[in-house]
Amino acid sequence: MKIMVIGPGRWGSFVAWYLKKIGHDVLLYGLSESEDFQRLKKTRTNSIITLQDDLILTDDINDAKTCDVIHVSINAQGFRSVCEQLKSIGIKDKIIVTNMKGIEISTGKRLSEVCKETVDSSNKIAAWIGPGHPQEFYRNIPNCMVIDSEDEKVKSFLIEQYSSDLIRFYFGEDLIGNEIGAAYKNVIGIAAGMLDGLNISSLKGALMSRGCREVARFIKALGGMEISAYGLCHLGDYEATVFSKYSHNRMFGEKFAKSESYDKLAEGYYTNKAIKKISDDLNLDLPINTAVYNVLYNNVDLKEELDKLFSRSLKKEFY
Repeated sequence: MKIMVIGPGRWGSFVAWYLKKIGHDVLLYGLSESEDFQRLKKTRTNSIITLQDDLILTDDINDAKTCDVIHVSINAQGFRSVCEQLKSIGIKDKIIVTNMKGIEISTGKRLSEVCKETVDSSNKIAAWIGPGHPQEFYRNIPNCMVIDSEDEKVKSFLIEQYSSDLIRFYFGEDLIGNEIGAAYKNVIGIAAGMLDGLNISSLKGALMSRGCREVARFIKALGGMEISAYGLCHLGDYEATVFSKYSHNRMFGEKFAKSESYDKLAEGYYTNKAIKKISDDLNLDLPINTAVYNVLYNNVDLKEELDKLFSRSLKKEFY
């Protein structure tokens, strides 16, 4: 099987390396004007992993037309543009897999929805979701992940092709819940980093518990299954997002709490805004997301916002 991975960042590079490792013919696509991509082409390494010599690096998007499966791993807010580009070059009868987690701010749509309404209808769409960091996979530390799709045959095909002793894939049963849960966990990661920055990391247990309930309610409101919040897309990804030193979202939150700059992509920053827009439209009570939003976008003092969370009206735990 021939595969293209669009996006040579740390996760896209890992996906390309992994799929090559398990025996597939892989191309990794990056922009010709990108200095990082040109450096990767020259050195074959991004300081996290070293790509195989026979893994092809290309800056010609037309090469996607020769592939069976196209993976996309970029900033979620740029996904629609990539889908439009794939449509413009005539991509048809392919499987398009999202390898990032986010919600489009301008429309409030999940990534599979963005793809579905943009590319040719002959293409099938799937999402690869779950915990793990490239640094750990590259050291041969295994983990479990999920592949979901509205097309059962596509889901089964990908899981059969991609499973190995490094990644155990599960069959997703709720594309809405899996996409939302995966995106929302990055917001929880930012909140966790803020607690670290305030030196009150012991609150992470409560954050995880209440975070899962908040996400479950949000998933249900959007038509998904509440239980998905407790699966690999969300709760199962908490160690990698809420605690890991490799988590960009957690580190962004910690640096923000300390009034320090952070230049890596923290997808939760954008997801937070998208969720706030949706929750306002649907009149949903999402206190953690709202608190993070007030701190990030309304310049509310972090400690003040935390105090407001503790002074909310008393409720049953599973209201």
